[in-house]
Amino acid sequence: MFGLLLLDKPTGLSSNRALQCAKRLFAAEKAGHAGSLDPLATGMLPVFFGAATRLAAFMLEARKTYRVTARLGVATTTGDAEGETTEDRSSAPAPSTAAIAAAVDRFVGEIDQVPPMYSALKRGGVPLYRLARLGLEVERSPRRVLIEELTVERYAWPDLEMHVRCSKGTYVRTLVEDVARAAGTVGHVAALRRLSVGPFAEQGMRTFAELETVAAGGPAALDRLLLPAEAALEGWPSAYLDPTEAAKLAHGQAVRADPALPCGQVKVYADAGQLIAIGLVTAEHRLTPTRVFIR
Repeated sequence: MFGLLLLDKPTGLSSNRALQCAKRLFAAEKAGHAGSLDPLATGMLPVFFGAATRLAAFMLEARKTYRVTARLGVATTTGDAEGETTEDRSSAPAPSTAAIAAAVDRFVGEIDQVPPMYSALKRGGVPLYRLARLGLEVERSPRRVLIEELTVERYAWPDLEMHVRCSKGTYVRTLVEDVARAAGTVGHVAALRRLSVGPFAEQGMRTFAELETVAAGGPAALDRLLLPAEAALEGWPSAYLDPTEAAKLAHGQAVRADPALPCGQVKVYADAGQLIAIGLVTAEHRLTPTRVFIR
């Protein structure tokens, strides 16, 4: 197998559990996903099958969009609805619409964000969430992230729905807590849905219910739901090789690059149109393989 599935992950499943379910449905020997979602969250989880798992790392750099419902007035240990309440201001006066709008505007653009304790980041080889479960808190360095878009879709106290478009490494839970604090209250994520990853839009997602229905038609029916794996590399330049050049590249040898190609990473195709590798074009116009999909 060599393909990509845009899975609509349901709530209550970890990303790894969802991956294993998809892997079993497609009877794939190898599968990997690009970008974890919390069990509470739903939405787009790109799943790569077979040798295409080598492309998953490139999707980690992609911009992502979310629809988030924040529950204002209550803070939790985890920053979402799965945590225990740590502060309750639900009886305090609600922030005005103007205060919410002003708070949201403060977080558009490049911002410094402190990762939450309930995250998979590691300290001394131990995930922070394990330390948090022991009641420990350690200092975390702020990280620079980009919030390209942050808009209010609905505000009716205590619920605030927002649309977020952001860079990799952004914690929406932390963003919600920071916006709430800037508006003069506290808050946590009540619901989160990832709408898109990189070039892939919400309309391309497949639910498990849909997959299970299609699976009744046999493996070929399921395979028709897969996207070409190279769709994850939209906008990359392409190099086309003749059979001799393709054979050399497949065995790790550099070949001559088309002078028209820019320096940097490119998709490499055999002349029949099959993606065979990811390559690097050097300043000397040599094409070096960095990931090879055929031998």
